[in-house]
Amino acid sequence: MHAGMVGQPRPTPTDPAASTVRPQTRPAPAAPAAPAQAPGRASLATVATVSTGLELTALDAPPRPLDDWLTTFPLAPVILDPYTAESAWILDTARRVLLNYRGAGCRICWVVACGADDARRFLGPYADELLTFTDPDRRVAPAFGIDKLPAFCLVRQDGSVAAEAQGWDPDQWRTVAETISELTHWSRPVIPDQGDPAPYAGTPARG
Repeated sequence: MHAGMVGQPRPTPTDPAASTVRPQTRPAPAAPAAPAQAPGRASLATVATVSTGLELTALDAPPRPLDDWLTTFPLAPVILDPYTAESAWILDTARRVLLNYRGAGCRICWVVACGADDARRFLGPYADELLTFTDPDRRVAPAFGIDKLPAFCLVRQDGSVAAEAQGWDPDQWRTVAETISELTHWSRPVIPDQGDPAPYAGTPARG
């Protein structure tokens, strides 16, 4: 179920472990031939330029401008809607991809389109494992030029979005990962890997 408009009651976040309608998982890490029409999209060109004054709110912390988070490293967020099965299905895969870059020269993080309580319910222990931003007003994804969730992107230190993937398409997520690896001189994660979902389109970022 999609979240309602800002100011209206929110539904309960989707429990990733309880999502019974799930796309078929992949039996092997080898990627299949690309579909004729991919359900998401990725780009290596600058796809958006974000105002560095955009405020990001980490769990249990006051809001800070994006510029504060980009001082040392570029940002590599996975953006999720906790009220949809589509974001629940990709949670473990997204965690695996992000953890590949722990120690690399980028700031890996979650951006969850909800308040702090629902973010913790949705992410469980993952909320404390990685930097987690909450976005109850759903401003972050549109500011990054993203209109479908889940999403994976790279924001350079000048505020430009250098690469993005919207929805879950392994080839496109791999492209974003390769961009991060090039920039940080870091190893690349296997995408897709065994147990990852089959490709599917995302849901509207604005809810």
